Amino acid sequence: MKYRLSTVVSKEGNFYVAKGVEIELASQGKNVEEALENIKEAFELWIKHAEPSELKVFEKVQSPIMTQVIAA
Repeated sequence: MKYRLSTVVSKEGNFYVAKGVEIELASQGKNVEEALENIKEAFELWIKHAEPSELKVFEKVQSPIMTQVIAA
């Protein structure tokens, strides 16, 4: 079975940080591509060691709507 993790990437200092939306998972890299490669590797390891009950969160995953809200 394939699992899809939605991620948000932001620049924090000198690194790009990729964070999972459906589960608490994060990784970083020197650029966006590296951050995404690293979170993919972390996600694959997470899946390998996850309990069946933890994987249920991915049964109903839909593409998230991403936006920004700006407040003064």
